[in-house]
Amino acid sequence: MKDKIFGVLQRVGRSFMLPIAILPVAGLLLGLGGSFTNETMLKTYGLMKIMGPGTVLNLILQVMSAAGNIIFTNLPVIFAMGVAIGMAKKEKEVAALASVISFFIMHASIGALITANGGADAMLEGAVADVCGITSLQMGVFGGIIVGLGVAALHNRFYKIELPQVLSFFGGTRFVPIISGLVYVGVGILMFFVWPVIQSGIYHIGDLVLKSGYAGTWVYGFMERLLIPFGLHHVFYLPFWQTGVGGTLEVAGKTIEGAQNIFFAQLADPSVKHFAVSATRFMSGKFPLMIFGLPGAALAMYKTAKPEKKKAVAGLLLSAALTSMLTGITEPLEFTFLFVAPVLYGIHCVFAGLAYMLMHVFKVGVGMTFSGGLIDMFLFGILQGNEKTNWIWIVIVGVGYFIVYYFLFSFLIKKMDLKTPGRDDVEEVKLYTRADVNARKEGAAANPEDAVSEGILVGLGGKKNISDVDCCATRLRCTVYKPELVQDSILKATGASGVVHKGNGVQIIYGPKVTVIKSNFEDYLETAPDEEIVPQAEEVAATKEENTTAENETKEVKETIIVSSPITGLAADLSTAPDEGFAGRMMGDGAVVTPENAQIVAPEDGEVVFVFDTKHAIGFLTDSGLSLLLHIGIDTVSLNGEGFQVFVENGQKVKKGEKLMEIDIDFLKAHAPSLCSPVLCTELDDNDKVRLLAEGEIKAGEPLFAIDRY
Repeated sequence: MKDKIFGVLQRVGRSFMLPIAILPVAGLLLGLGGSFTNETMLKTYGLMKIMGPGTVLNLILQVMSAAGNIIFTNLPVIFAMGVAIGMAKKEKEVAALASVISFFIMHASIGALITANGGADAMLEGAVADVCGITSLQMGVFGGIIVGLGVAALHNRFYKIELPQVLSFFGGTRFVPIISGLVYVGVGILMFFVWPVIQSGIYHIGDLVLKSGYAGTWVYGFMERLLIPFGLHHVFYLPFWQTGVGGTLEVAGKTIEGAQNIFFAQLADPSVKHFAVSATRFMSGKFPLMIFGLPGAALAMYKTAKPEKKKAVAGLLLSAALTSMLTGITEPLEFTFLFVAPVLYGIHCVFAGLAYMLMHVFKVGVGMTFSGGLIDMFLFGILQGNEKTNWIWIVIVGVGYFIVYYFLFSFLIKKMDLKTPGRDDVEEVKLYTRADVNARKEGAAANPEDAVSEGILVGLGGKKNISDVDCCATRLRCTVYKPELVQDSILKATGASGVVHKGNGVQIIYGPKVTVIKSNFEDYLETAPDEEIVPQAEEVAATKEENTTAENETKEVKETIIVSSPITGLAADLSTAPDEGFAGRMMGDGAVVTPENAQIVAPEDGEVVFVFDTKHAIGFLTDSGLSLLLHIGIDTVSLNGEGFQVFVENGQKVKKGEKLMEIDIDFLKAHAPSLCSPVLCTELDDNDKVRLLAEGEIKAGEPLFAIDRY
């Protein structure tokens, strides 16, 4: 149980890295833009004429500042997407879309309740904020994380769900945004009542940490480094950076919460005389470590390497040290001595806490995006001036850190004969990453058996023959390198109703459940052997064909159901459709009509079961119980809805002749392979037979075909 919880927390921590990765760019834009448009700074350095208000450079810098600021303003929705993508097992793009939808739905639900309960004025001061244009509760990135984690859990649970046939179009990945949206209506309502209590608790925790003084700062720095090997440091420090745990401060008339948000709000405020140390105490301690301490450790490891291996070690350690100094990315160096000498890492954690505490003692007010390297120090320390930041103490303390790290690491490596890079006769010279740590903990897990996916793989000629896999509403669309390796009989044995070949393209027709089949097949491909499967000599088993037509003629028709045409145009037998799938009756039986009128109407009384996202087709259930598919044109799915205007929605009850859709005939003639439109009954019993009632000109509402039931 403990390992399972740890594994989940580790994945949560990793998922934070995607939204965090944008912060350096945003900070760079805001840092340069905010600094070089600050009139006090421009006057100090005599740059008013070159970069002052009204100049081209000033305008460019203002745009840069706005571009950086918009990232920090919208971090909650960015975190919602990033966490959902990071935590989703497969089909990550679906999780991203569902998270954005759920984020807006949650805050819109909260906003509606705020309005219904007297508006923002009736809420506690500082509790309400503008979230992407919605008046909602001030939830910060916690709101985004709540959405991201919840949507990811729903996504992983439901992205392969199979629904009953009549609703199967909404199965698989299409179900994820639907269920997520519904769930987060409830979450929004719940948050309206719960979050103010949580908000109060967060502020109290922040007050406790903030009032703990230098000791609290040391503990923060120690824990932040200690959790890095486990990938949990993001879970620990982000609440301090982005929520009320890190304190609140009024900046330029607005209440800002979270240490990093406070710093960047002050960065954009020209009236600030000194950046709030109460906020930067959670950031500035990184600079002495990244720029000075770890490079000192790298030098110690180089000096203690064996002479014959120093050349190889030099390249590795130099690049790692420069990376640490410039960007603050320390993983290669830290994980190297974590592996070979945990005692060194323990000492490093102690000194990390001390670095944070010393920066707090010397009132260093330098913030950062996430790196703690020279770039951030220059932008947010040196460029802002020593009066506002006390950045000079980073250098003073940092020099001491370089000396201490160098001599202490050198002494311990020699004294304890620690096998740092270049000191082991057996192991190759290398630096380690988190992947090496995870590899020690995790074994490769095999995917469960999947007979359908295995059949598809064999039928397509093996993994090596597959170039691309996708799907539309009813077909698994694959591209292969060698079409001659495709075996239709094996593909049909997986449950496909037909196979269509178009050059190197293979379309395997499964019906609306295809999205689940696609997801399973993509999972299966990840661990399938990378080989080509060449068909053996065909062994065709003798089959007995029953003459159902003759048999039906001798039986009495028990019931006849008439299906009327939804289109005014030219009717014809389904076999004339210019598409193998439709002509071969692989998706159902019926007829085709080539439209001569723009209106598509309901063929009978019934219900619109689903409207395809691309608007080119409608699923329809008649009151008599027939499942129909009205598919306008051939290969019109590729038009992405252009040329179609739909007037109904899923679940809507309609009467015969009521307008469902209007099409742009001229546009479709110019952009679609054919206007020929199949009208299909997709679910027929063995005793059902379709009989064409009209050929040639037909008007909407006139009988098109009959279904005789024997």
